[in-house]
Amino acid sequence: MPPALSDVSDFLRAHPPFDALEPADVERAAASAEVEFFLAGSTIFAQGAHPIEYLRVVRTGAVEIVLEDRVLDLLFPGELFGQASMLSGLPPGFAARAQEDTLCYRIPAEVARAMLARPESVGFVARSLLETHARTAAVLAPRKPAPDPANQPVAALIRDPPLLCSPATSIRDAAAKMAAAPATSIVVELGDSLGILTDRDLRSRVVAAGVSYEDPVSSVMSAPAYTVEPDRLGGDVLLEMLDRGVRHFPVITASREVIGVVEAVDLLAVETLSSFYLRRAIARAESVADLARAADGLRPAVVALHEARAAAADIAAIYSVVLDALTRRLIELALRSVGEPPAEFQWLALGSQSRREATPGSDADSAIVWYGDVAEESIRPYLHTLARDVAAGLGECGIHVDSHGATASDVLFVRSVESWQKVARSWIEHPTREQALILVSVLVDSRPVWGIHSGAPVSDTFRAASTRPELLHLLARFALSHRPPTGFLRGLVVEHDGEHRGRLDLKTGGLLPVVDLARWAGMAAGVTSASTLERLRAAGDAGTLPAPDVHTLEDAFELFTELRMDHQVGQLRAGLEPDDHLNPDDLSALTRSYLKEAFRAVASVQKRIAAELNLGVR
Repeated sequence: MPPALSDVSDFLRAHPPFDALEPADVERAAASAEVEFFLAGSTIFAQGAHPIEYLRVVRTGAVEIVLEDRVLDLLFPGELFGQASMLSGLPPGFAARAQEDTLCYRIPAEVARAMLARPESVGFVARSLLETHARTAAVLAPRKPAPDPANQPVAALIRDPPLLCSPATSIRDAAAKMAAAPATSIVVELGDSLGILTDRDLRSRVVAAGVSYEDPVSSVMSAPAYTVEPDRLGGDVLLEMLDRGVRHFPVITASREVIGVVEAVDLLAVETLSSFYLRRAIARAESVADLARAADGLRPAVVALHEARAAAADIAAIYSVVLDALTRRLIELALRSVGEPPAEFQWLALGSQSRREATPGSDADSAIVWYGDVAEESIRPYLHTLARDVAAGLGECGIHVDSHGATASDVLFVRSVESWQKVARSWIEHPTREQALILVSVLVDSRPVWGIHSGAPVSDTFRAASTRPELLHLLARFALSHRPPTGFLRGLVVEHDGEHRGRLDLKTGGLLPVVDLARWAGMAAGVTSASTLERLRAAGDAGTLPAPDVHTLEDAFELFTELRMDHQVGQLRAGLEPDDHLNPDDLSALTRSYLKEAFRAVASVQKRIAAELNLGVR
């Protein structure tokens, strides 16, 4: 190795995250590094500039991180900057300025992303992003409070009026409007739908492709554009952006008026950035073995986010989004071996993955719906083969698929759209049939993760449940079948024998009672596929649950989710497979007290509902 390259490699290896990487990875970074020199006071990059395409490491001198002319931080030799913008593909949220004459190593994004996607780097990246977020909040706090965008309706996050144009507008005129605004997108009015052109589209579809600026904007726009309602919460919208791989959503009212465009940068929570590079590695995998290596970063990412004090519900949502990406890529790889399908189909996530509440201990439940007039004997064997390949691939990626649960490899869970809707209607009309309530509960928690994204044909069928009092009555009874583990003298009920003796099943005794009540109350309010907290909010708005009960169940769900994540992360650190069986003795006295009170509060809500509906449940 030449002396200069050896010097770069030795320097990098002395600083995080390079000190935790394999020597070959450090040498690759060193070989790609370029030297930059900045005079004191010069700007390295500006706040809001184009997304950063390099990771920079300070070699000598010092770099100021500046937000609105206020210094957030001062970086010295060995410290990194620019990684948030580089990983997310978003404009930098701060400026970087040389405090004194400074020399930096500049590592290209392609090399840096691969390096930072290594499991060894996840903790460093998560902590560095959280620290930057905390410093930013501290600087801005004296001037204006900064409520968490994840919990704000997107209408409150819109910064500017929408920029609109017709499909016949030239690319030149559209770009001129965007520059004058300034704006990173322009919405194209198409009558019954909308299109959108972003600054990224201008770079990739116009400049890079050599398209004439006089062509109409309709030739390069994305259409139909994904849209969002004004009252959707920012966190939910960000997850949908991650899921769909887009960064701009027009916000439209019920009357189809465009009131603005919400961008990923408006919604971005520090905790979600880790999913960007995990999903990028997953998308690039060319074999199941490649995918398994990419998936190796998922559990370390969960641990790192937990260490960075991200909320458990946010970690579960991120985990679910990455699980969606794994599933999609496995389907794409399976299609290469089994060939083109005889008909179009959707892969549905079920259960906690559908609700975006999955954790490392969750099973991956699934179903398939196919479309079109095709002989069942020609498509069913094909889909079962594909489903088995996907299930095997998930297993290699460390994701458990319960062979006795709801899976797409089971004949019961692979049907045509007509068959699904027919059986769903039969369960609605005849809820006393054997297993009808169980299957309703399973299928209402379904969400498409691959294939035709024209809606949720299975779960949407259950919207009719809100007009079926007999079904709702039975679903309420079913929802009350899981009881919190409270006993006499305010004690906790633990398992008395078996491998989990002396332990508390937090999923069955804590989460499921809340999840089941939220599903029933949500269906009574006309809501089908949704998260538990979304269902509770909808039930409160519709009056199917009184506000005090909604708040009680929300608080209990969040506590159970936090304890579950704490427990499973502890098991991951210890090299154990995560489960839901806690030892109450491992909890502090205060936490045990909170847990007991939460169980008793949920039991009280169950008792009130049972009495109100005359269900005779104690």
